[in-house]
Amino acid sequence: MQTAQPAAKLQVRAPDRRSRVRLFALLGLAAVFLLPAPLLAQDVPEPSGYRGEPYRAPVPDTLQGGHVVSTEEAHALWQEGDTAFIDVLPRAPKPKNLPAGTIWRDKRRLSIPGSIWLPNVGYEQIADTTADYFRAGLTKASGSDAAHPVLFFCLDDCWMSWNAAKRALEYGYRTVYWYPEGTDGWDFEDYPLEELKPEPEPQ
Repeated sequence: MQTAQPAAKLQVRAPDRRSRVRLFALLGLAAVFLLPAPLLAQDVPEPSGYRGEPYRAPVPDTLQGGHVVSTEEAHALWQEGDTAFIDVLPRAPKPKNLPAGTIWRDKRRLSIPGSIWLPNVGYEQIADTTADYFRAGLTKASGSDAAHPVLFFCLDDCWMSWNAAKRALEYGYRTVYWYPEGTDGWDFEDYPLEELKPEPEPQ
């Protein structure tokens, strides 16, 4: 009588690296198609006027009349030294009714070396005195030359810099750069930073 032979074991090999890459790519593609349309549409349109609250939110990829630059492009302009860098991060106001004897210290601002800091000029609406302060700062940064290149920045996804750049275009500046990644993108690339003091307001 012939004895039954043991069944051959089925050997399952783990997928090689190329197969795993293909699998992950297919899974990723499937996930994209399963996402609802609003989550896929990340384009932010430019508003017709200035942008208000919230100021920390996704920003557009464009600035009509201006030039949008990446971190690498901003760094190249900084190295060339022909463009005035203008930081427009708002400055926290000193709280009112502080107890007597309280010492108030402004938060340190580490920014792109050689920049001029003009805080509070990037709000949707600014007072006449703030507009005068902005114009004076631009005049100083550009040497009274509206053709001198100026670059505006703040933090990543910060509408303050977009508003300020748009405002400079309306003031007649002809070569306006907008750097939307701001000091967050600059610091991420380990480019140098230095502490800035805000440009003094006129007395």
